Amino acid sequence: MQPATHLSIESMCRLAEVSRAGFYRHWREREPAAEQTELRAAMQRIALAHRRNYGYRRMTEELHQQGWAVNRKRVARLMGEDNLLGLRRRRFALTTDSGHDLAVWLNLAGRLELTGIDQLWVADITYLRLAEQFLYLAVVLDAYSRRVVGWALDERLDTGLAIAALRQAIDTRQPAPGLVHHSDRGVQ
Repeated sequence: MQPATHLSIESMCRLAEVSRAGFYRHWREREPAAEQTELRAAMQRIALAHRRNYGYRRMTEELHQQGWAVNRKRVARLMGEDNLLGLRRRRFALTTDSGHDLAVWLNLAGRLELTGIDQLWVADITYLRLAEQFLYLAVVLDAYSRRVVGWALDERLDTGLAIAALRQAIDTRQPAPGLVHHSDRGVQ
């Protein structure tokens, strides 16, 4: 067995009948593409490990910790090209405040067996996310027909909103005595 000999780049180019300048020109064109492929693979591993919660800033920080010399602009561009952008969490809007000192009534809704309309109305409040603000929507539904019998819309979340929806439902349907109105334990 012969010992491995180390050939210089100049002698390898002579053996392959390639100019040394041509070899270096090819090497400079190919090497950045390989480096970028490795960087993209590292970014994809980080994104998968953190369930796409990392934006470009945290991704850049993680890459720096792994020894990559990259700036935020390049990371942001590559994340956009590879669709690795972090998923934004929506702001949570609180619509129920159960921590109050008001009386809590017995839940009769679970015991009712519905046979027709206007026996049980259920009510709740939700929010509508607009471009620059939230609007709150109070709705009263007939549990039997699943039809909206009253609603109200306001910029503020207060008792007036729930009462306006209930008043509209009463004015519209004129229910007989014995109707059960059920809602969650919010202060409204």
